[in-house]
Amino acid sequence: MTVTEQSAKLQQILAQGDLTTLFQPIVSLSERRVLGYEALSRGPSNSSLHSPLTLFAAARQANRLTELEMLCRKSACQRFSRQNLQGKLFLNVSPDTLIAPGHKPGCTLALLEQAGIPPSEVVIELTEQTPTDDFVLLDNALRHYREMGFSIALDDLGAGYSSLRLWSELRPDFVKIDRYFIENIHQDRVKREFVESILNIAGASQARVIAEGIELQEELQVLIDMGVDLVQGYLLGRPQETPRPDLLDLVPLPELARLPASEEGCDLSALVLPEPAVPDTRLVAEVLQELRDNPGRMSVAVVDAERRPVGIIHRHQLSEALLKPFAADLLARKPVSRLMSRDLVTVEVSQSLQRISRQLTSRPRHLLEEAFIITEGGRYLGLGRVLDVLRLITDLKVRQARHANPLTLLPGNVPIQQHLAGLLRTERAAAICYVDIDHFKPFNDIYGYAKGDEVLLLLAGCLKRMARPGREFVGHIGGDDFLLILEGGDWHSRLQRLFDEFRRASHPLYTEEHRGQGFFIAKGRHGLPEYHPLLSLSVGVVLLDGARQVRLDAAHLASLASQAKAQAKRLSGDSLYPLDGNQADALYSPSLAAQAS
Repeated sequence: MTVTEQSAKLQQILAQGDLTTLFQPIVSLSERRVLGYEALSRGPSNSSLHSPLTLFAAARQANRLTELEMLCRKSACQRFSRQNLQGKLFLNVSPDTLIAPGHKPGCTLALLEQAGIPPSEVVIELTEQTPTDDFVLLDNALRHYREMGFSIALDDLGAGYSSLRLWSELRPDFVKIDRYFIENIHQDRVKREFVESILNIAGASQARVIAEGIELQEELQVLIDMGVDLVQGYLLGRPQETPRPDLLDLVPLPELARLPASEEGCDLSALVLPEPAVPDTRLVAEVLQELRDNPGRMSVAVVDAERRPVGIIHRHQLSEALLKPFAADLLARKPVSRLMSRDLVTVEVSQSLQRISRQLTSRPRHLLEEAFIITEGGRYLGLGRVLDVLRLITDLKVRQARHANPLTLLPGNVPIQQHLAGLLRTERAAAICYVDIDHFKPFNDIYGYAKGDEVLLLLAGCLKRMARPGREFVGHIGGDDFLLILEGGDWHSRLQRLFDEFRRASHPLYTEEHRGQGFFIAKGRHGLPEYHPLLSLSVGVVLLDGARQVRLDAAHLASLASQAKAQAKRLSGDSLYPLDGNQADALYSPSLAAQAS
């Protein structure tokens, strides 16, 4: 198609509004709900401008990008409203359009008013196709949107020309990681480290991370293990003109990562404030009177007929709404659902403290002081406060520090026993790996305790890199003995990687002579010289299949792992000895345990 023909086709699309709007869901894993939908535009299906890349490139070339984007926004707002979709509407906007001299302020707000969508439910998603130079002008434009109640998202983080600077300058509410870093993340350690870095920055800047482009179950599981909560991609839902309301019933969402038993053991019911909820049919005047009668209540949960949370009323929001002229008279006899906020955080009382913390601290900064809702089986249980979560985490960290190894700062024997007990209690499948360094004592004798401590710290680092953050466990039993608990079916390949990584990392610690020889000489128990190979690892593994091991408790399980380690040490070099959990249940005996110890 020639440029002239392309321009004519574009003119026809703009004149006739011949666009298709698709909606792709963005899912909150922790809340098991659709947070919102990204609106995606397509040209006519029988046209060369059907592809969005071609369509927007043609508009940019014809200097009509602003017209096209406004048409896309209008279509998205109308269709989102017409279908009564729940959650936030993500609208793609290019920075060029926002700072274009001909861009009229207030156009988007007018579209939303016509469609009956509040700005608080709309996210302006910046899509960067060309370099952005005028950060000051762009910041001013976005500040205008924020003042009207919009949220801001930054799309394709890591792929744009200046996306990291945009993040720093604009402080968006959401950042979307480019799909390049999500594709095959389960097979690429560098991509995992990139995402981990983004999560750390997001925590500091109070932005919520959205991982997009998820197509494989393995990708989703890795992201869950890393603590990513908001996800988008074909695996969770393809872009559709009419999204299905039962979407989450069709999506195979994995179970969320659980914390080690030392953290799971926290009584999260201590967070529950048993404040009464109100039905969504309750009148505004009645809720207002309840707040007047209870000056200490800052928030009221709103529930449906089945006591499932549907919204929340905050005292300050209700006061602001009723301060407007004639608002009290107009709204007093309306149901509270007209004024409630649907932007609520709900957490299950059985949910891990770490996940609750991530979920709350990923909220925009101005929402951190608001109450959240605690449920049991999806039904309202009570309210919670961020301050109480912080107190609980602080108490937990203090308790953990008491039982940490002073050198590696890894959990010691008390939290190890707690974690093993939690595994047995919750019947989770896992590989219990008892890791021991071969020839460590003679290495200490030759190189000194400072080098020995360096080896222990080195191994601790290797073990932490093998464990999935927030899901799996690394503990330091004492000396050169460690415990690694892996909950994936790939435990064998990960232990092989552990052998390789420890070998490479410890290589520079030897003298050039010992490296060349492949061994060192140290005095044995009888004072005579003995040859010792370079350091290696022996790993005893006890496999739990998730079924109830009736005869096992935490102490027995630790003892069996020690027995398996003793078997591995009989082999030369890096070695592992696996013991099936059912065999372990049958084989356990106090006499064997005594021999192993």
